[in-house]
Amino acid sequence: MGRHTAQVDAEAVQAYPQLQRLIDLREAGWTFVHRFTDAGELRQINGMYAWPDGHVDGVRIRATTEAAAVRWNGAGRVLWEKDGGLVEVVDGLLALPVPS
Repeated sequence: MGRHTAQVDAEAVQAYPQLQRLIDLREAGWTFVHRFTDAGELRQINGMYAWPDGHVDGVRIRATTEAAAVRWNGAGRVLWEKDGGLVEVVDGLLALPVPS
């Protein structure tokens, strides 16, 4: 059996503290898809959270210094967006109010 997720998370955060923000999103119910290059190297991580009322929050991470996030309403209109580093973008997402 593999190592416990909490142990793996702790080791990853120790090596790369910014990963805590992605763990925070995962624990809040976000789902993620990893995109790889043809050579098998991680190119991008896409995450999303679908709210029960139809709003959707999304995030794209290409590097700790290159991330973007967005919130759409049920009709697909952008209500909020932010570009920047991983920490500031995810902190912005986590600070958003529950959509109404």
